[in-house]
Amino acid sequence: MSSHTDVPKQFRQLPSVAVRAAAALPAVKGDPMGETRILMELQRALGTKPGVLPAARGLSHFGEHALGWFALSGLGWVTEKQQAKKREWLAMGVSAFSAHAASVILKRVVRRPRPHARGVQIGVATPSKLSFPSSHATSSTAALVSLSDITGNPAPLVGVPVMALSRMVLGVHYPSDVAVGSVIGWATAKATRRMTVNNDEPQQPNLNN
Repeated sequence: MSSHTDVPKQFRQLPSVAVRAAAALPAVKGDPMGETRILMELQRALGTKPGVLPAARGLSHFGEHALGWFALSGLGWVTEKQQAKKREWLAMGVSAFSAHAASVILKRVVRRPRPHARGVQIGVATPSKLSFPSSHATSSTAALVSLSDITGNPAPLVGVPVMALSRMVLGVHYPSDVAVGSVIGWATAKATRRMTVNNDEPQQPNLNN
């Protein structure tokens, strides 16, 4: 069995080199795209409606570190009767995890601070002060796109803008945070399904031969 000492020194240094390179990049400061005004208008339009803030906080807790999506993926895997479908439920969890991990890495590279203007109301605690991209939007989109593929029903996709809006109503993300996060989540879900599910589907015979 290989050990840490079997790895060439230059490869062992790669993680620390990547961290130092990311730290050397300039952090994104303030609100360079002027999104604070959009955020405040959205909060005024939606945040004052009955039930909106409690619902947004509930979504926040469900999506924290993608734990709710992991639980749903596991439940689907356990209760699924068709063996072929079990792999799809597993792929859902993998895509949510991968998307979340990608968002965490990008946050540490971009280092954009969360909304902090005086007029923005912060409605929930967050595990970090970094904003771009939204991990909730990223992992939730990955999970919901996967769920739509599993069920063959587009209905779960309604949850993508709902989660994105909830992060802005709570004042913890800018519109670009959730937009880019959703794109990353969609791409991750499709790539994961292609690698873990579609490759195992039986090939149709070529009747022209």
